[in-house]
Amino acid sequence: MTARGRRVVLWRHGQTGWNVENRFQGHTDIPLTDVGVAQARQAAARLATLRPAAIVTSDLTRARETAGALAGLTGLDVAVDARLRERSGGSWEGLTQDEIQAKFPEAWALWQPTDGEDEVDVGERVAGVVHDAVERLAAGELLVVSSHGAAIRYGIGTLLGLEPGQWRRLGPLSNCAWSVMDETPTGWQPAGWRLLEHNAGSLPEPALSDDR
Repeated sequence: MTARGRRVVLWRHGQTGWNVENRFQGHTDIPLTDVGVAQARQAAARLATLRPAAIVTSDLTRARETAGALAGLTGLDVAVDARLRERSGGSWEGLTQDEIQAKFPEAWALWQPTDGEDEVDVGERVAGVVHDAVERLAAGELLVVSSHGAAIRYGIGTLLGLEPGQWRRLGPLSNCAWSVMDETPTGWQPAGWRLLEHNAGSLPEPALSDDR
């Protein structure tokens, strides 16, 4: 641990029906499947051993249900922040990736829905939540953020100071997998955040595209 030593776990929600069907979820409010509930409970049991000091979640049901599994084990209250929502997909929401590619081939090639949300805006709002929540932590404490695959990746890219074009070098997150970041040690340059783990705790099935 460093002198400050604050850490953040960015945790993707459990499986939903639209994950199974490979549909772009975005802001559409889809609950966990029974499998997703079980994933959340399994992951929460592992995360609880880290003794988090705070939990903050997206306001969408799939993330709130995931965070609730950890809250039930730790007794912590869960703060809800809509800035942790998944990237809005506009007219892509509810479509499978094959359907998106067929209907919007040019936008698909750029992975940028014309009436959706820009990834830079997503990264900034997610990073803003992390900055705000970490400021309330004491040295050595851990924050758990329950959010969504693409939102987490864009948030990590922003926190690391990477150019948006490099964000896709961060692989997707499996359902209920997480990434771990901490503050760089005092005196190190550049100051800020570093990525310690990515897609930790992932389940055996492959991580599919998480922009859903």
